[in-house]
Amino acid sequence: MYTCPMHPEIIADHPGTCPKCGMALVVKKENVKPKVISSDTGLGELSLKSYMPLITVISIILVTTIALSLRDFAHAVFSIPQTIEYFMIGFFLTFGAFKLMDLNGFKEGYATYDLLAMRVPTYGYVYPFIEIFFGIAMILFPLSVGLLVVEIVIMLFSGIGVGVKIAKKEPFMCACLGTFLKVPLTKITLIEDFGMAALAIAVILLL
Repeated sequence: MYTCPMHPEIIADHPGTCPKCGMALVVKKENVKPKVISSDTGLGELSLKSYMPLITVISIILVTTIALSLRDFAHAVFSIPQTIEYFMIGFFLTFGAFKLMDLNGFKEGYATYDLLAMRVPTYGYVYPFIEIFFGIAMILFPLSVGLLVVEIVIMLFSGIGVGVKIAKKEPFMCACLGTFLKVPLTKITLIEDFGMAALAIAVILLL
Protein backbone atom coordinates (compact mmCIF):
# COMPACT_ATOMS: atom_id res chain seq x y z
CA MET A 1 0.00 0.00 0.00
CA TYR A 2 1.14 3.53 -0.72
CA THR A 3 0.39 6.82 1.04
CA CYS A 4 1.26 10.52 0.83
CA PRO A 5 3.99 11.79 3.24
CA MET A 6 1.93 14.93 3.93
CA HIS A 7 -1.56 13.44 3.69
CA PRO A 8 -1.53 9.96 5.33
CA GLU A 9 -5.28 9.64 4.73
CA ILE A 10 -4.47 9.21 1.02
CA ILE A 11 -3.96 5.47 0.41
CA ALA A 12 -3.46 3.65 -2.89
CA ASP A 13 -2.54 0.12 -3.91
CA HIS A 14 -0.06 1.30 -6.52
CA PRO A 15 2.63 4.05 -6.90
CA GLY A 16 1.47 7.46 -8.02
CA THR A 17 1.05 11.02 -6.82
CA CYS A 18 -1.10 12.59 -4.13
CA PRO A 19 -4.28 14.15 -5.57
CA LYS A 20 -4.08 16.90 -2.95
CA CYS A 21 -0.48 18.12 -3.15
CA GLY A 22 1.10 16.21 -6.02
CA MET A 23 3.85 14.61 -3.93
CA ALA A 24 5.01 11.11 -4.85
CA LEU A 25 3.30 8.37 -2.82
CA VAL A 26 5.56 6.28 -0.59
CA VAL A 27 5.23 2.79 0.85
CA LYS A 28 2.82 2.90 3.78
CA LYS A 29 4.26 1.97 7.16
CA GLU A 30 2.65 1.58 10.55
CA ASN A 31 2.13 4.82 12.48
CA VAL A 32 3.50 6.95 9.64
CA LYS A 33 3.75 10.61 10.57
CA PRO A 34 3.79 13.49 8.06
CA LYS A 35 7.35 14.16 7.01
CA VAL A 36 9.04 17.51 7.40
CA ILE A 37 9.37 19.09 3.99
CA SER A 38 12.64 20.78 4.82
CA SER A 39 14.24 18.28 2.45
CA ASP A 40 11.34 18.52 -0.01
CA THR A 41 10.57 14.81 0.35
CA GLY A 42 8.62 13.44 -2.56
CA LEU A 43 10.18 15.62 -5.25
CA GLY A 44 13.06 13.25 -5.92
CA GLU A 45 16.75 14.19 -6.02
CA LEU A 46 17.09 17.97 -6.05
CA SER A 47 19.19 19.68 -8.72
CA LEU A 48 19.27 22.95 -10.63
CA LYS A 49 16.61 21.48 -12.93
CA SER A 50 14.29 21.15 -9.92
CA TYR A 51 14.31 24.92 -9.55
CA MET A 52 13.98 25.77 -13.25
CA PRO A 53 10.22 26.58 -13.11
CA LEU A 54 10.86 29.05 -10.30
CA ILE A 55 13.94 30.51 -12.03
CA THR A 56 11.92 30.93 -15.23
CA VAL A 57 9.10 32.75 -13.44
CA ILE A 58 11.49 35.12 -11.63
CA SER A 59 13.48 35.73 -14.83
CA ILE A 60 10.36 36.77 -16.76
CA ILE A 61 9.38 39.18 -13.98
CA LEU A 62 12.92 40.59 -13.91
CA VAL A 63 13.10 41.03 -17.70
CA THR A 64 9.73 42.80 -17.68
CA THR A 65 10.96 45.07 -14.88
CA ILE A 66 14.08 45.97 -16.86
CA ALA A 67 12.03 46.66 -20.00
CA LEU A 68 9.68 49.01 -18.14
CA SER A 69 12.61 50.77 -16.49
CA LEU A 70 14.35 51.29 -19.84
CA ARG A 71 11.12 52.80 -21.17
CA ASP A 72 11.02 55.18 -18.21
CA PHE A 73 14.68 56.07 -18.75
CA ALA A 74 13.99 56.86 -22.40
CA HIS A 75 11.20 59.23 -21.32
CA ALA A 76 13.35 60.78 -18.57
CA VAL A 77 11.06 59.53 -15.78
CA PHE A 78 13.25 56.72 -14.45
CA SER A 79 13.36 56.21 -10.68
CA ILE A 80 14.71 53.41 -8.51
CA PRO A 81 11.60 53.27 -6.27
CA GLN A 82 9.37 52.86 -9.32
CA THR A 83 11.67 50.15 -10.71
CA ILE A 84 11.38 48.23 -7.46
CA GLU A 85 7.60 48.59 -7.63
CA TYR A 86 7.58 47.18 -11.16
CA PHE A 87 9.24 44.02 -9.85
CA MET A 88 6.85 43.83 -6.90
CA ILE A 89 3.84 44.23 -9.21
CA GLY A 90 5.00 41.36 -11.40
CA PHE A 91 5.79 39.25 -8.36
CA PHE A 92 2.42 39.75 -6.65
CA LEU A 93 0.38 39.21 -9.82
CA THR A 94 2.32 36.12 -10.92
CA PHE A 95 2.54 34.39 -7.57
CA GLY A 96 -1.09 35.23 -6.81
CA ALA A 97 -2.18 33.79 -10.16
CA PHE A 98 -0.32 30.51 -9.58
CA LYS A 99 -2.05 30.13 -6.22
CA LEU A 100 -5.44 30.54 -7.90
CA MET A 101 -4.75 27.61 -10.25
CA ASP A 102 -5.36 25.25 -7.34
CA LEU A 103 -7.07 27.37 -4.71
CA ASN A 104 -8.11 24.39 -2.58
CA GLY A 105 -4.59 22.96 -2.64
CA PHE A 106 -3.08 26.32 -1.72
CA LYS A 107 -5.57 26.83 1.10
CA GLU A 108 -4.70 23.42 2.51
CA GLY A 109 -0.96 24.01 2.32
CA TYR A 110 -1.17 27.59 3.62
CA ALA A 111 -3.06 26.41 6.71
CA THR A 112 -0.02 24.33 7.73
CA TYR A 113 2.15 27.37 8.44
CA ASP A 114 0.37 30.74 8.30
CA LEU A 115 -0.58 31.91 11.79
CA LEU A 116 -3.99 33.22 10.75
CA ALA A 117 -4.83 30.47 8.24
CA MET A 118 -4.15 27.83 10.92
CA ARG A 119 -6.97 29.35 12.99
CA VAL A 120 -9.17 30.58 10.15
CA PRO A 121 -8.61 28.18 7.20
CA THR A 122 -10.88 30.29 4.96
CA TYR A 123 -8.14 32.93 4.96
CA GLY A 124 -6.26 30.63 2.60
CA TYR A 125 -8.92 31.28 -0.03
CA VAL A 126 -8.54 35.03 0.45
CA TYR A 127 -4.77 35.40 0.48
CA PRO A 128 -4.13 34.89 -3.28
CA PHE A 129 -6.63 37.68 -3.99
CA ILE A 130 -4.79 39.91 -1.51
CA GLU A 131 -1.57 39.43 -3.49
CA ILE A 132 -3.35 40.17 -6.77
CA PHE A 133 -4.96 43.22 -5.18
CA PHE A 134 -1.52 44.48 -4.13
CA GLY A 135 -0.25 44.13 -7.70
CA ILE A 136 -3.21 45.94 -9.26
CA ALA A 137 -3.30 48.63 -6.55
CA MET A 138 0.38 49.42 -7.12
CA ILE A 139 -0.40 50.00 -10.80
CA LEU A 140 -3.30 52.31 -9.98
CA PHE A 141 -1.60 54.07 -7.05
CA PRO A 142 2.16 54.02 -7.71
CA LEU A 143 4.50 54.76 -4.82
CA SER A 144 1.64 54.90 -2.30
CA VAL A 145 3.18 54.85 1.17
CA GLY A 146 -0.07 53.70 2.75
CA LEU A 147 -0.31 50.72 0.42
CA LEU A 148 3.35 49.84 0.98
CA VAL A 149 2.84 49.88 4.75
CA VAL A 150 -0.10 47.47 4.45
CA GLU A 151 2.04 45.17 2.29
CA ILE A 152 4.83 45.24 4.86
CA VAL A 153 2.45 44.24 7.66
CA ILE A 154 0.80 41.42 5.68
CA MET A 155 4.04 39.97 4.31
CA LEU A 156 5.89 40.13 7.64
CA PHE A 157 2.97 38.46 9.40
CA SER A 158 2.92 35.65 6.83
CA GLY A 159 6.70 35.29 7.02
CA ILE A 160 6.67 34.94 10.79
CA GLY A 161 4.53 31.80 10.52
CA VAL A 162 6.98 30.28 8.04
CA GLY A 163 9.94 31.20 10.23
CA VAL A 164 8.35 29.59 13.28
CA LYS A 165 7.72 26.34 11.40
CA ILE A 166 11.26 26.20 10.04
CA ALA A 167 12.77 27.02 13.44
CA LYS A 168 10.74 24.27 15.12
CA LYS A 169 11.42 21.87 12.23
CA GLU A 170 7.71 21.15 12.07
CA PRO A 171 6.08 19.75 8.92
CA PHE A 172 4.46 22.24 6.57
CA MET A 173 3.48 22.28 2.94
CA CYS A 174 5.10 25.27 1.26
CA ALA A 175 2.67 26.91 -1.14
CA CYS A 176 4.16 30.20 -2.32
CA LEU A 177 3.63 29.11 -5.94
CA GLY A 178 0.50 27.20 -5.05
CA THR A 179 0.49 23.51 -5.96
CA PHE A 180 0.48 24.04 -9.72
CA LEU A 181 4.27 23.92 -9.99
CA LYS A 182 5.91 20.99 -8.20
CA VAL A 183 9.16 22.65 -7.22
CA PRO A 184 11.23 22.52 -3.98
CA LEU A 185 9.96 25.62 -2.22
CA THR A 186 10.38 24.94 1.49
CA LYS A 187 12.36 28.09 2.32
CA ILE A 188 11.33 30.06 -0.77
CA THR A 189 8.11 31.11 0.99
CA LEU A 190 10.24 32.77 3.69
CA ILE A 191 12.11 34.68 0.98
CA GLU A 192 8.84 35.60 -0.73
CA ASP A 193 7.30 37.09 2.41
CA PHE A 194 10.29 38.83 3.96
CA GLY A 195 11.68 39.75 0.54
CA MET A 196 8.53 41.60 -0.49
CA ALA A 197 8.41 43.32 2.90
CA ALA A 198 12.07 44.37 2.49
CA LEU A 199 11.42 45.76 -1.00
CA ALA A 200 8.40 47.73 0.27
CA ILE A 201 10.54 49.17 3.05
CA ALA A 202 13.25 50.06 0.51
CA VAL A 203 10.75 51.94 -1.67
CA ILE A 204 9.53 53.98 1.31
CA LEU A 205 13.11 54.84 2.33
CA LEU A 206 14.01 55.88 -1.22
CA LEU A 207 11.01 58.18 -1.71
